[in-house]
Amino acid sequence: MKGLIPAAGKGTRLEPITLAIPKELLMVGDKAVIEHVIEAMKMVGIEEIVIVVGWKKHAILDYLGSGERLGVKLAYVVQDRRDGLAKAVAAGEHVIGNEPFLVVLGDNFFYPKTFLKDIMEFHNRVDADATIGVAEVEDPTRHGMIKPGENNRIIDIVEKPSPEKSPSNLGCMGVYIFKPVIFDAIRKTKPGVKNEYQLTDSIKILIDEGYKVFYRKIEGKHIDVGTIEDFKKANLFFSKVYNE
Repeated sequence: MKGLIPAAGKGTRLEPITLAIPKELLMVGDKAVIEHVIEAMKMVGIEEIVIVVGWKKHAILDYLGSGERLGVKLAYVVQDRRDGLAKAVAAGEHVIGNEPFLVVLGDNFFYPKTFLKDIMEFHNRVDADATIGVAEVEDPTRHGMIKPGENNRIIDIVEKPSPEKSPSNLGCMGVYIFKPVIFDAIRKTKPGVKNEYQLTDSIKILIDEGYKVFYRKIEGKHIDVGTIEDFKKANLFFSKVYNE
């Protein structure tokens, strides 16, 4: 299985920091947040990883290089237009090929780093077409929110709904495992929230077409390093855990 890390976002909520550097290179503890993601992938045996770059792409290439320093092989693809996560995933199609692949957003911090092991084992056990990592969230307006069904099936998914319209309190954590059928779904996806091509809308197409789409709760700590406040939280958590 290959990995794919979307890292093309501009990070406007983190300005002025991201006027100089991409948010994926913000340091959480002793390394950039995207490096934590790569290390987690490596721990589950994923050593071929596609990085989808755009904004400030040269800085990410300068930091990660070929991946040799991290013990992985990195390939880079460019998302020319920042038009949604679905398009970021689609940008890697020609490198991913016809195999299942893991997607983890490059600006998400997880602890412990073994968080991928359970979701990958579950995905393989149920032979899912797509498995979405979820957790209970307080603010649905920052997440794709799922409507859970029996036996961990997802029966609906909505991008960033208002609290009163959210189908549950289970939100997507930026961790996905897909079979290549997702690429066909992305091609059928129309612009949605913020006039962007939302990955949640592509996943909903899979659900509506009868594909096996499951969810798996991710245990541990998850921080979306998307705001100054959450950036501070990630570093505070890191300092407490790793300095004990």
